[in-house]
Amino acid sequence: MLQTINDTYTDLLESPHYLPCISLIMPFEPKMSLKHELTYKLILSADKIEKDLLANYPKDKVDTVMKKLRQQIANLNFTTHKKSIALFVSPLIDKVYYLDIPVEEKIIIDESFEIRDLIYSKKQIHKYLLVVLHSQWSKVYLGNTTQFIPVVHNAAKSMYAFHRDLPEKTGIFSDEHDRKEIELNNFLRYTDKGLSLLQQAYKLPMFVLGTARTIGHFKNITHNNAHVIEYIPYNVEESTLFELQELMKPFVTDWKKIMQHELLRQVDEAMGKKKLVFGIHEVWKAAVQQKGKLLVVEKNYMHPARHGAQEEIITAYEDNINNAFYIKDAVDDVIEKVLATGGDVDFVEEGLLAPYQRIALVEYY
Repeated sequence: MLQTINDTYTDLLESPHYLPCISLIMPFEPKMSLKHELTYKLILSADKIEKDLLANYPKDKVDTVMKKLRQQIANLNFTTHKKSIALFVSPLIDKVYYLDIPVEEKIIIDESFEIRDLIYSKKQIHKYLLVVLHSQWSKVYLGNTTQFIPVVHNAAKSMYAFHRDLPEKTGIFSDEHDRKEIELNNFLRYTDKGLSLLQQAYKLPMFVLGTARTIGHFKNITHNNAHVIEYIPYNVEESTLFELQELMKPFVTDWKKIMQHELLRQVDEAMGKKKLVFGIHEVWKAAVQQKGKLLVVEKNYMHPARHGAQEEIITAYEDNINNAFYIKDAVDDVIEKVLATGGDVDFVEEGLLAPYQRIALVEYY
């Protein structure tokens, strides 16, 4: 998305003669759907776009962009293992992206392209792990907006399994309370190991539900605290699945907040593993080298820049220097590079990435 500030080109691109720009973003998983079904959906979307265009633009301009769009649809790669596609078309530009991110179908007819529209179209998948801790048993559920599914896990389901692991009652266990505390800690420690394995498989935010006493013990021994969105004190003795779902509703209503917590956790984890770069210049370099697994950007962050002597280098853009070419927004370019190489991109609220100069990239590891 290299931009030029040459007056002639800018006027040409922005003039009504070269409008409109079409963005078609939609799910695209040929391995899950029949080719003719996907093609039919795309043709229906193209027909809708054409109808909308004819209501606002001269027919000759509409014919130009529709010809390109229909040609893109005809030439799509149906052997891809990606999850979605994004088609961008204008009289001057046509691009196709095959993406690894799930999206909601979206049609945008505007005067310009916005790569950020791809991110705004991402499907928000409301999934989380709910860990229900009793002093004598544990259960784990995969939760979403409609149901709870029990998860088979390695964690001990009953504390009674730990009775045999303790020595016979001696003076050190003369206090029955001490014995129960040790049994509970051993039980929760083993449960926590099972949760660590689950996190490797699911990589989802986690809620922990239990009595204040059980939660207190769990907090002291867990290695999964960074994954926990909320500890919820609750007497789980006789809770039904319906009651658990109702209980969780207030905690998952603000899903955006939950996901931002999870994104920041991933950034911190990558930092600890020395797999994080931050600041636009370092992020640009890593994106060019195709290292980007997850890009996290503050909403509304933009950064005009100039190309350096090498592709991996950008420098600050200065208004007073007359450059024939410049990068209108290096952040948009980085987004495009990360998506094109199979990475993911997410936005967080302004200020949350202040320690990372507003943009951070988790590298593959």
